[in-house]
Amino acid sequence: MTIDRIIARIKAKGRGWIFTPKDFLDLGSRAAVDQTLLRLTKDGNQSLKIRRLARGLYDYPRTHPVMGLLSPDPDTVARALAKRSGSRLMLSPSKAANMLGLSTQVPAQTVYLTDGRSKTVKVGKQIIRLKHAAPSKMVFADSPKATVMQALRSVGQANISDRVVKQIARAVSQDAKDDLARFSPTAPDWTRPIMKRIASE
Repeated sequence: MTIDRIIARIKAKGRGWIFTPKDFLDLGSRAAVDQTLLRLTKDGNQSLKIRRLARGLYDYPRTHPVMGLLSPDPDTVARALAKRSGSRLMLSPSKAANMLGLSTQVPAQTVYLTDGRSKTVKVGKQIIRLKHAAPSKMVFADSPKATVMQALRSVGQANISDRVVKQIARAVSQDAKDDLARFSPTAPDWTRPIMKRIASE
């Protein structure tokens, strides 16, 4: 049955997985998938229960023994939205700076650049915004080097210091550093020496 196969896939992905009907279209018709997901949001007697986050967007929620259901991870929400539309994502400069420990300021909205259509989704108390950007700005989307580039843009060329370089180097993996070293010759002129310094730390 379609419902059994959908339940099996959700369980295999585990709690915290965020998905859309598109993730199950190999298991049944769109109508059957929609009906099954609707049923799983309402029927507490099923072997699992999912949560509807927004139109066409669901999760298998994480739980806490005291707090109960936990809010979905905004990065995972954004990736699910991008996957549904076949678009790519890149963190906004302020989000990238926060993620790499260069800023303690948490943006009021979680903003991502995308080569798809602009879209704003409210999930509980979280507002997730996908902002269309020109293809030329999305060349390195979905990669660690894009996160570093965006963080550097947030800090600004005039404010790049040894502290900034060392903090980014601590925050990224060795694989990301290797990627930066390969990428630096094609990076914008002002970022090339900075990329090399981060890669060599």
